[in-house]
Amino acid sequence: MSFRSNLKTLTDENSYFRRVIFTGKKSQLVVMSVPPGGEVGDEVHGHVEQTLYFQSGSGESILDGEVQTITAGDVVIVTPGTKHNFKNTGTEPLKVATVYVPANHIDGRVHITKADADADSEDEAFGESNV
Repeated sequence: MSFRSNLKTLTDENSYFRRVIFTGKKSQLVVMSVPPGGEVGDEVHGHVEQTLYFQSGSGESILDGEVQTITAGDVVIVTPGTKHNFKNTGTEPLKVATVYVPANHIDGRVHITKADADADSEDEAFGESNV
């Protein structure tokens, strides 16, 4: 069960807050579009490592309280146990591709908005239980 596609196209064409693209045996590819003024929201993954690639837009990364500017082309790796958030401070959507190890969302899950993601307790429980 392998996967091949064009990451730039997948990320550019995604208009949803979060869309699970592929879930493998040990990892997961997700694309995100965070609207201007929006944010991912504070979270901590107890056992998941997350690599985020910021394809377009601008914003801030907050890792354990340390705020840094992020721009297109930046990559951030969040290790397990790190409190983190990403905010869009720009005027265009913040387009992000992220890899979780292990998977953190239900395969194929789509959250059109952050409110949809926040309300999805089944998906949240999956992320907490998938060790």
